Amino acid sequence: MTIKVENLETIEIIKLYSEILIELKERKVIRSKNLVGELGEFLVSEYFNSNKDLPNLTLSPTSTKSYDATDENGKKYAIKTITGNVTGVFYGLSSLTSKIEDKQIFDFAIVIKLNQNYGIEKIIQLDWQQFIINKKWHSRMKAWNLNLSKKLESNCRIII
Repeated sequence: MTIKVENLETIEIIKLYSEILIELKERKVIRSKNLVGELGEFLVSEYFNSNKDLPNLTLSPTSTKSYDATDENGKKYAIKTITGNVTGVFYGLSSLTSKIEDKQIFDFAIVIKLNQNYGIEKIIQLDWQQFIINKKWHSRMKAWNLNLSKKLESNCRIII
């Protein structure tokens, strides 16, 4: 049975969204109410784990700082999910004006871009050095992010 969302009252859509979050948690697709971020982490993990040419990933507990998954060799992955061209911020790094060199807090940054139907449009991978070269300062958040650009994509590994 297909639900015609356009036929529902607004309050019914809100309730349906809540029910979807509950069901996705029960199915272990998401672990919090951060639907887009957790969906991206799940999709990256599923994609990597189903591809013999990529390492198997284990998602970290939601309370883990600075990274979201580890592979079988202990490498750490920070996963950012986007629907536009700019990631959320990466905390735990030195500020823009700091003279202190950043301590490596993950081995790889993975950016997964979702299309309007929350399907995978693109997955890219940056190692730590590529991340350091391509990070951009977000002045309002006072932290670093990545801008998905042709320059960035030419300097990283395109998974999909």
